[in-house]
Amino acid sequence: MDGFGSDFSSGGAGGKMDTGTIMEQVKVQIAVANAQELLQRMTDKCFKKCIGKPGSSLDNSEQKCIAMCMDRYMDAWNTVSRAYNSRLQRERARI
Repeated sequence: MDGFGSDFSSGGAGGKMDTGTIMEQVKVQIAVANAQELLQRMTDKCFKKCIGKPGSSLDNSEQKCIAMCMDRYMDAWNTVSRAYNSRLQRERARI
């Protein structure tokens, strides 16, 4: 198998990793994929909002717009993430 065989067959006794280690690796891979998606969406949205005519450089107003757009996007993302995680914790506590 391409990436999976080399990642999961190298540790533990007899070349096998325990389930906990594999789960941690999967969590890390998911977190990286989520961060990449966040960055791509933020870039797309802020580019469309702030860049009227793409050129070889950004003028001062475009730079300010990009900076403010990215700050607002990250603030909104963090607010939603905190609310989502809080709700997940409450739901888990019910179980």
